[in-house]
Amino acid sequence: MSELLETLKKGLKEMGIEITESQLECFQLFYRLIVEENKKNNITAIVDEQEFAVKHFIDSLTCLKAGMFNDGMKLMDIGTGAGFPGIPLKICRPGLEVVLIESQAKKVKFLLKVIRAMDLKNISAMHTRAEEIGRKTFYRGYCDLVTARAVAELRVLAEYCLPVVKIGGFFLAMKGPKLFEELAAAEKAVNILGGEIAKIIKLNLPVTGDERNLVVVKKIKPTPEKYPRRPGVPLKKPV
Repeated sequence: MSELLETLKKGLKEMGIEITESQLECFQLFYRLIVEENKKNNITAIVDEQEFAVKHFIDSLTCLKAGMFNDGMKLMDIGTGAGFPGIPLKICRPGLEVVLIESQAKKVKFLLKVIRAMDLKNISAMHTRAEEIGRKTFYRGYCDLVTARAVAELRVLAEYCLPVVKIGGFFLAMKGPKLFEELAAAEKAVNILGGEIAKIIKLNLPVTGDERNLVVVKKIKPTPEKYPRRPGVPLKKPV
């Protein structure tokens, strides 16, 4: 077994997350596709097998500790990059309906290649910005769950993500150790945008011990029509 899979299997066991042999094979293929693509386009700076397993795969799957992933759920991953956490979540929870949102065309092209190569079903990748997807009538209030990993500070993420979450659904923000510096400002923004912070799950990654915080935001009322604002504005002038 490769170092990638040994680290992944051991790390997930440590975290209490189950994985099958066929799912492990999918992760191996996904890794190979990324390494190959990296020779032509800079998809990720991390290629070492152990580091990749921890910082991309296991980190993505920490979302499962929130315990809200059910078959048939509509999941949108905003700012997915090379497919994190969306594709690892799809591998481990194949019953999810997944939409990957990415603003860089070369990464979307790669994501479509991955979806074909891995023969993944009920998953798509869209070349658009978070502010644009939230203005589309079809996607507004569409999702049961929205994820975002290392995209922006929490109050900015709230404007990117909450417009597409249905009432009763959730927005899951993946944050590092500096989360609590963002929380005070974020609570006000989350409330304005129709949500409330339901819980924060603190954990540490295997091997590295790096701190992670999962912020679970529940959508409790409609997002005001003015949000999200036009591209670039949420980042420059957070709610």
